[in-house]
Order: sequence, then C-alpha cells, then structure tokens
Amino acid sequence: MNHLQYESSPYLLQHAHNPVDWYAWKPEAFERARAENKPVLVSIGYSTCHWCHVMERESFENPDIAAFMNERYINIKVDREERPDVDAIYMEACQILTGGGGWPLHCFLTPEGKPFFAGTYYPPRPAHNRPSWLQVLQHLANIWETKRASAYEQADKLLGYIQRNDNIFLEKPASELALQSKQAFPPTLLENIFYQMREQFDRVEGGFGGAPKFPSTMAIQYLLNYHWFTRNRNTEALEQALLSLDKMVMGGIYDQIGGGFARYATDREWLAPHFEKMLYDNALLVTVLADACKLLRTPGVAAGQQMLPRVNLYRETIEETLAFVHREMTHPQGGFYSAQDADSEGEEGKFYVWTHAEVTAILGADAALFCAFYDVTPAGNWEHKNILRRTVDDEVFAAQHKISVESLRERLQKCRKLLFHERSKRIPPGLDDKVISGWNALMVSAYTHAFAALGVDSYREAAVKNIEFVLGNMTDESDGRLFHTWKDDRVQHKAVLEDYALLIAALLDVWQITFNFRYLTLAERYTEQVYQYFHDSESGLFFFSASDQTDIILRKKDLYDNATPSGNSTMVHNLQRLGILLDRREWRDHAAQMLTKMQVTVERYPLSFERWALALVYEVHPYLEIAVVGSNALEKAQAIQNRFLPNMALTANREGENTLPLLAGKSGAEDALIYVCQDYACQAPMQTLEDFDQFIRTS
Repeated sequence: MNHLQYESSPYLLQHAHNPVDWYAWKPEAFERARAENKPVLVSIGYSTCHWCHVMERESFENPDIAAFMNERYINIKVDREERPDVDAIYMEACQILTGGGGWPLHCFLTPEGKPFFAGTYYPPRPAHNRPSWLQVLQHLANIWETKRASAYEQADKLLGYIQRNDNIFLEKPASELALQSKQAFPPTLLENIFYQMREQFDRVEGGFGGAPKFPSTMAIQYLLNYHWFTRNRNTEALEQALLSLDKMVMGGIYDQIGGGFARYATDREWLAPHFEKMLYDNALLVTVLADACKLLRTPGVAAGQQMLPRVNLYRETIEETLAFVHREMTHPQGGFYSAQDADSEGEEGKFYVWTHAEVTAILGADAALFCAFYDVTPAGNWEHKNILRRTVDDEVFAAQHKISVESLRERLQKCRKLLFHERSKRIPPGLDDKVISGWNALMVSAYTHAFAALGVDSYREAAVKNIEFVLGNMTDESDGRLFHTWKDDRVQHKAVLEDYALLIAALLDVWQITFNFRYLTLAERYTEQVYQYFHDSESGLFFFSASDQTDIILRKKDLYDNATPSGNSTMVHNLQRLGILLDRREWRDHAAQMLTKMQVTVERYPLSFERWALALVYEVHPYLEIAVVGSNALEKAQAIQNRFLPNMALTANREGENTLPLLAGKSGAEDALIYVCQDYACQAPMQTLEDFDQFIRTS
C-alpha cells in the first residue's frame, strides 16, 4: 500500500493499491528526494482519462516495473483536476520538449522540482515509434547518474522558456500600439476576429477544423454575439453557430438516451465521442444553447427561416442535459460532481452503445422506426456496434415516413424510456465525485442562463442551492478564502484564479435572476481577494496561483481559453460588469487595459482566446445599464432577461429596497419604469416591454 490511501481524489485512490510507492504532491516527497539525491517522477492524469487507465494496467501494476521505479525514483501521482497549477507548469515543459502534450503526463524533475524531461503515454513494449516505459525509466536514470549536470542545465533552460512564454502574448510592436491610440477598440476588430474564425469553419459538419472535434462553445457564443451586433447583416455567423449546435445535439457526442454531452468527438461528423462526460462541457453547452434559444426568439432575427423547431430542439436538449446533471452529477447537498468515465467494465463506451439485435428485442414493433431515426443497423456504425445519432430532424423524417410529427415524437419518447430503463441495468461508468469550485460555478451560470431562457423555476432553485453549497462548504471560515475541491466533507487546496473568476461570474449571474444584494456584495469581496492574492503589478494581469502558494516552483499566468475559459479572460468580463454595477471605474479601466495588452494576439488567434474575443465585443459595444424600478420591477426584469441582450447589466428593485449606483435618482411607479443608459447617456424612462423592445431594435 502506497501513500495515496490517505487522499480523497478518486484518481489518486485508483492508484492506492499499485505496487509503485506513490506519493501525493506533498513536501515529504521532495524532502525524501533531496535526502536520497534521487530524481522525482511526476505522473499526472485524471479519473476519466482512458489512456491513464491503460498505462496503469500495463505498467504501474507490473511488479517489475514498479520495483525499478521505487528503486531509482521518488514517484508522485497528481490529479490534474485537483492541482491544475502543478499540471500547467509541467504540461508546458512537455509541449516545449516534444511539441505536444496530453494525459497521462510524465515529467522527470530534479529534487528541487525543476523539469528536465517530459512525455505522455508509453507502452509496456516498444511500439509505434515509442520506446517502452521501462526503457524511458532506464535511460533517464542513467542520465541522472552519469550526466547530472546536463539534466540540471536542461532544467534551467526549460524554466527560462516557461517563464518567458507567460509574456509572449503581451508584447506588441510599437507601430501597433500607435495605431491603437487612435481608437482603442475599433469595430473592424470584431470583423477581423470573425474572418479569422471563418477560416476554420467546417461548413458541412459544423464546428471548427477536422477530427478530433471539440465543442468550441465560446467561439459559437462569439458568433451569436457578432450576428446580433451586426444587426443581421452577417447571417453567415449565425448559420455556422446554429449548424455547429445542430450537429452536436443530433450527433453521437450527445447522449440521445440519457442526456448530456461527451467531452469531444473523435471524428469530423460528431458520431464517435470520447465517452467521458465532464461537468464543464455540459455547463458551457447549456449556456450557449440557452442563449441561442433567446436569440432565435428575438423578432427580426434570421427572418424567413423556420426557427421554432430549432428552438424546441435546443430547449429539449437543455432540459435533458440538466435532468442528467440533476440525476447523476449532483450531490444530495447541492454540489456538482466533476465527471463520468469513458470506460465501464474496462471498455470504452460499453455503457452507451447498442447492437441492432438488442434494440429490436427491447422495442418490438417500434424498433424499425427507432432504428431508422437513430441510425441503428445490423452492421453497426462504430466498431460493429451502434452509437445513437440523428441524421435528419423530426419534421423531415416524419414527412419521409408519412406520419405526423406528434406521433413520431410520442413513439420515439416511449422507445427512449424503454432503452434508458434497460441501460440502467448495465454497470455504469466510474464517477469522479469530487466537487471543484470553478466547475460548479460554471454549472451555476448554466442554470441561470437556462432559467432566463426557459423560465423554469427549478433551474433558479438549483443555481441558488449550488452557490450556497460552495459558499457554505468551500470557503475558509478564518479568512473567507475559497478552496478548490471538496469531497466527503473535506476541502483541499486553496483555490486558483479560475475558481475565483468563475465563482464571481456565477455570483453575478445569480444576482441577475434573484436581485439578492448579498450575491453582488460577495462578488465584490472575491474580486478584491483576486487583486490581493493574484494580481501581477508588472503585467497588469493575474497569476494562476495565489501569492502564498509555496509548493510550486513558479507562478504562471492563465491566458488560453481551453476546455474552460481562462481565469484572466473571465476576470475581464467580471471587471466589465462589476465596474458598471458598483460604479467602480477603476475596474472598468483595468478590464480595458488587459484587453489592450491581448488585443493583437486575440485578433490573430481567436480560436485559442475565445472568451477574450467575447470581452472585446463589450468594449466595442459597451454594456447597456438597465434599471427597472417600481412595484412589479422583479417580474418585468425577468421578462427582460428572456430577451437576447448579451451586453446587459441589469438591476431591479421596488422603491425603498437596497439601492445601487445604477438606481440612484431613479423613481418608480406602480407599473415599473425601465431606465436604459449607455456610455454616460440615459434615455427617457420606458414603461412597457413593447417600448423597450422597440428601443432595442432601433438603437
């Protein structure tokens, strides 16, 4: 039994019975490395990582390989979801050395924690131009014994590269700075970003680029915004956004039986997913689907297109996905679990796929209709099995088969229930049941967007319950600071920038559907903590780890928008919104300064900086400051939220309640008045939603 038996991470506990003498990322591992003058091997993965499981079976459970590892190395296992700060440093080392990365990640360190070699998966025997894991271990152990000075020299060079890379995107030629001084954020900037994204459009299957294909939800969000702010002049942006959403919702990446999205598709057509389900992907997809619903219901958008069936499709997908989250990813106390595994019974996707014979036996008379609709064939569409997907929409299929749409939907729903019941008898994929504060915040925001779009009260209740769970269970009573993970009533690790940024965003989103002043106050307090512990006065941006984090060798900045939005880009959005809601002009100015530093980079590489690009939209098209005041202010504000107004800072109150700068000097009425200001200019108050809609259409 190794040292991992004392941990709470499901991933670390999976390795607790390996013959490898694993440590967690703890000081005692490095103390032993220094005392014995041995190199440190850090193996980084996560519980739903397929190839992590493969390498464990092939190598870490092999007693001979484990014996060599124990003799020559001090071995550390890291859950990348639990310690993203550690992962970020050594993943960059791997990318510098090899040109790529991924998990499992293996990094070889000096006893001081400096990396001198890194790689990903290695097989038990040489294959596919890769050495075996034992060969790698032997080679590096020999280097450590015979060429230690070279290892240290390599480590110092690597650290230098990593430190310089943090600032590479912030450097600008003087000529570009001079151009920006004429107009900080010209409208042509957004057009340039769109055309850069356009180069990567898959105009047949949706999304961006080829296989493997990731959801790219933040880029889709940009396209929806770009279409809105060009006032329908650019239908291409909307068409690509909707094509991408349609293909994902109808494809195999979406669980057509149980709801929820898999991590990504291994093919261009969205058929074959990597079957793991991550909380954050589902949160981001629910958010963009909710916004698409609102946009498509807006009068004048996509005129002439039949959008109601698409709105219904997106609504049903939101409902099914949130039902999956509630059913399978929610702790009884209200926290959200992290992920579900791709594998069950040691086989990827086994829980989700079907044979034609199975479906026929279960569904009987309706089997032929169901199989035709969901692409189920005797030969199978994936490895001789079938992944359920839709190739045409309901209306087209119903017309082809000469039945009513209503009858088709009723029969398919009955079939899905039967298959769901049968599937429930299978051994389910593993569950990573740790709670991560930042990912929970993303799902809170998703619930608020779903409530705003669909008006389902239970979605607002779930958002409030979860935010209260995080605030009540994942904060330090002594100093009010946030923790990164929670499991079994045990918190671990101080939060990183991403946790704070996403929590602040979630607090603002919950504020906007409840107008409970406490959430706005907490958003302000956590923002002040971000400045206290994460701000880099030299660059003006924020570090990924806190200033008092002592067990890592350097502090990196989190700039890329990857599977989740970066902490820095999310903080820009937070500062934009809070600067208006709380009249903190210095925060608004700081957001603009951060964007100025990143502007050239975002314009050139928008698909790597998607949420940064979205923040630029709100500098070109500044926030609408909307205040609703009067007896029915909360009800009227909820109706306003149902509109697609992405650049909206909304507040509402009945007169005599807590006030904000946006409400100062604004009187109400029995039928609440709507005040709209932008760029320090205010319109005359409006009373009806019709007047408000007319103003929005013509402004």
